[in-house]
Amino acid sequence: MVHPARTASWVTLAVAALVLSGCAGGSGGGDPTNVDPEGEIEPREISWLLSRPADGGVITAMQKIADEYATDHPGFSLNLITTPDRPSYIQKYETLAAANKLPELFDTDATPFAQKLAGQGRMVDVDLLLDDLGMADDYREAALNYQRFDDGSLYMVPFEFQLEFFWYNKDLLEQAGVSVPATLDDFAPMCEALRAKGITPIALDGADGWPLERYMAYYPFRQAGPEYVQKLKTGEAAFSDAPGRAAADWLYGLGQAGCFQEGFSSTGYADAQAQFTSGKAAVYNIGTWELGNLATDDLDAGVRDSVDYFTLPTLPGAVTADNEYVTPSGIGMAVNSATYDPLVRDFLRFALERYPAEVAASGALSPTTGVETTIPSGATPLYSRAIEQAGDVGTKIAMPWDTQLDPATNTRLQQELTLLVQGDITPDEFVDTMDAALTENVGG
Repeated sequence: MVHPARTASWVTLAVAALVLSGCAGGSGGGDPTNVDPEGEIEPREISWLLSRPADGGVITAMQKIADEYATDHPGFSLNLITTPDRPSYIQKYETLAAANKLPELFDTDATPFAQKLAGQGRMVDVDLLLDDLGMADDYREAALNYQRFDDGSLYMVPFEFQLEFFWYNKDLLEQAGVSVPATLDDFAPMCEALRAKGITPIALDGADGWPLERYMAYYPFRQAGPEYVQKLKTGEAAFSDAPGRAAADWLYGLGQAGCFQEGFSSTGYADAQAQFTSGKAAVYNIGTWELGNLATDDLDAGVRDSVDYFTLPTLPGAVTADNEYVTPSGIGMAVNSATYDPLVRDFLRFALERYPAEVAASGALSPTTGVETTIPSGATPLYSRAIEQAGDVGTKIAMPWDTQLDPATNTRLQQELTLLVQGDITPDEFVDTMDAALTENVGG
């Protein structure tokens, strides 16, 4: 899944050679269903190949937990290995997988590549693992569903749970005489009204690609459900199909209505957020990982009382419910079946039992139920409301397309979306180009 972990500053936690301690060799593959292997617990270093910010809550909590485990298991250590950026991570991950040198734990989205690894028996069945550990019922259904492959199988453990909202400035919408969009089709008129008052309608991080790609996912999700992108990524559907064409037309219309700030394609994550938090933009689409900046007294006092949020608007005849939108549980952690042994199982049992309380204490949502998120001092009422909203989300998820499409098609999509919104290409040209890319990259 993409979120600020992919746009924040990345720091290497450990410098490691590609041949990691405890890595699998040979054809590598254990029994994915043997979640309780026999044998003694023999402490050693185990490694986790990460795609997360070094100063983020997941790593902070897991390092603390690993240190606690090591006090009772001398000789144990958790080697955390992350990479500078998302493309570099994927390259390293796929290189290690091809060489059968993946470490004991590794991050992955539920991509076709990951599903191939699972199909080769190289990842532990997480449904079976959680059931064996007695934790299967502890996890939010939406958090687990986000990690599942299209066939419903589960091979990744979630460590996060987020809700993505449209944050908005009530005063700016009032100045323009507009209300919160009731449907996706209300966005363009809202933007035109805001522009007429000299207000930037929507702040967008265009430099990173994935935020604009979220918008591409919205119309098809409401119109056709999550199945469209599932078929699209395998070539069973096309961008020229009705949901894809509708999305292209909608995005082109957003561009023509001036919805995004001038120069959006070169605006980064921090600058886009600053446009909203300084009161210069009326709307900002981002997740609950930014609650600390959007729903506490860290937010500029001049806009603090004006900020609110709404969830993904619907469409007439929508096939998804109002409470179904982008509810990601982040990139998941897979367990290498070839190196899975009593130590790995015992550490995971220890870590997964303690992790929910640690992450909840940090003010973040846990992927499990049964723990109460600590609301930080200085929080506005929006903070608690957003946390409470996590208890009312549907089962269908608007999956981020950058976690679904193959890398080549995804890169091309991000490039073409920018051109489409800028008006440099037409919707017809967009779908033709993307269908050709899809055919080239995955067949069709």
